[in-house]
Amino acid sequence: MRILEQIPTVAVLLNSDEAHFHLNGAVNKQNFRYWAERNPRELQEQPLHSLRVTVWCAVADFGVIGPYFFEEGGATVTVTSDQYIETLETFLRPKLDDVDTEDVWFQQDRATAHTAPRSLRVLREMFPGHLISLRGDVE
Repeated sequence: MRILEQIPTVAVLLNSDEAHFHLNGAVNKQNFRYWAERNPRELQEQPLHSLRVTVWCAVADFGVIGPYFFEEGGATVTVTSDQYIETLETFLRPKLDDVDTEDVWFQQDRATAHTAPRSLRVLREMFPGHLISLRGDVE
């Protein structure tokens, strides 16, 4: 069965993800591929880690939830399953209090923090039967 056949047409899709925004003007080229006019093997030195912020948000037809900044003590942190769960519990859940979530399907990517067993347990409790994710109700 195709994915769209598993989701009712009256459903609301809540898409979520996080991204890094570099504060020095660098662009995250994780998914970019391009041909250079110069020798691609030429050494281009740059700092290993530039200053950045990691921001999460979710989007649905009822609006945008976020932004949520992943930081501790004012410093950006790598998103772990513990931090993701904290975001779901303390940030997302309260925002959904005014939303009828019965027809809301939550969609996320395959990031390790998102698909950790503990993260999936929280999401299944928040969106029973309506999780689009690796190891979710719809993969």
